[in-house]
Amino acid sequence: MTHTTPRPATLGSGASQGFWLLRAGFTVAPILFGLDKYFNWMVEWPQYLAPWLDDLIPGTAQQFMYVVGGVEILGGLLVAAAPWLGGYVIATWLSLIVVNLLTYDPPLYYDIALRDVGLALGALTLARLGQERRRVTT
Repeated sequence: MTHTTPRPATLGSGASQGFWLLRAGFTVAPILFGLDKYFNWMVEWPQYLAPWLDDLIPGTAQQFMYVVGGVEILGGLLVAAAPWLGGYVIATWLSLIVVNLLTYDPPLYYDIALRDVGLALGALTLARLGQERRRVTT
């Protein structure tokens, strides 16, 4: 029986296209949403911070959003540079957001939490595809 080395997916393959779509999305979205934490163009982000968390952290909710924005920007840049790692970081970050939303006056933000669970699954998929691409090309 002959053993063949797996080859990287071609650009036209579904797996490769999925990888690049997820990589682009999880690079651009965290950077844009991270920047918006500083300007509140799309939404007033501090309103989504659970009261128990606001009581726990030092400073104001807006000051916390500045930290959140920085983390999101760095996460997007990490996805761009190392999607096999950045995907896990973004998935973890989204999971923490889900916890925040699920504990904020339930069931006020359950719809947004459910969306973020789906996004976390997409980020995990990106990480797995990135690991596989890295394995077969090194």
